[in-house]
Amino acid sequence: MTTLAELTQHAGLPRLEAQLLLDAAGGGNRVTQLTWPEREVSAEVSAHFAQLCARRLAGEPMAYLLGEREFFGLDLQVSPAVLIPRPDTETLVEQALLRLPASARVLDLGTGSGAVALALAHARPDADVWALDVSAAALAQAEANGQRLGLQVTWRLSDWFAAVTGERFALLVSNPPYIAADDPHLQQGDLRFEPAGALTDFADGLSAIRQLAAGAPAHLLPGGWLLIEHGWQQADAVQAILHQAGFAEVASWQDLAGHQRVSGGRWPSATA
Repeated sequence: MTTLAELTQHAGLPRLEAQLLLDAAGGGNRVTQLTWPEREVSAEVSAHFAQLCARRLAGEPMAYLLGEREFFGLDLQVSPAVLIPRPDTETLVEQALLRLPASARVLDLGTGSGAVALALAHARPDADVWALDVSAAALAQAEANGQRLGLQVTWRLSDWFAAVTGERFALLVSNPPYIAADDPHLQQGDLRFEPAGALTDFADGLSAIRQLAAGAPAHLLPGGWLLIEHGWQQADAVQAILHQAGFAEVASWQDLAGHQRVSGGRWPSATA
């Protein structure tokens, strides 16, 4: 039989990745692996570990192999049905929390794993959080995350605003597909394995953002905010779209890398 140490040493992967995959295969967590490296592993665990390593070596994201990813302090379950939550998107949550009134309603459009909606519900238990997605598989993943975390969110299957006709919110947030169809990054790294429809609009990368800006006024309370995550080079274009749609106080905010990652605007109040 093979030992824990031998498996991780010969996996052909960075040590941390090998340790995490061995844990996922049932070989014991990192503490066990470091404390008892000589422990022998069953043939079943070894085979499962070998399969996970092969998938990782083929480029499959660690988040999908492990089935989870941390976001804003929450452990979220993820699958190939949803985008992998990224630290960049925490900027969207941070800006939303700065603008969310007490006991107000907020709508997350294109929720995916539910990362943004659940982060808001966790940080602000007083808020009435709604979340939409056009993908039934993604919405099921988000709802399962909410149930597991014990967080209350109103989930709706919807093509953008279709399922919330007549509803109004103090805040709208979205991480829409904003990668242009011809962007070579779609064929690189983790993006190759993530759902294409959540990454690209199959056009210029701005069509979903135009839809959000055009539809938002009918669903915002006076003085409410629309906040949108976008590509690091799209801030000027997104600001122009927001201005054209009639939003005021339009601005952009940087992510941890110093890139303008989120843009938003405020819908004028009746007295403005």
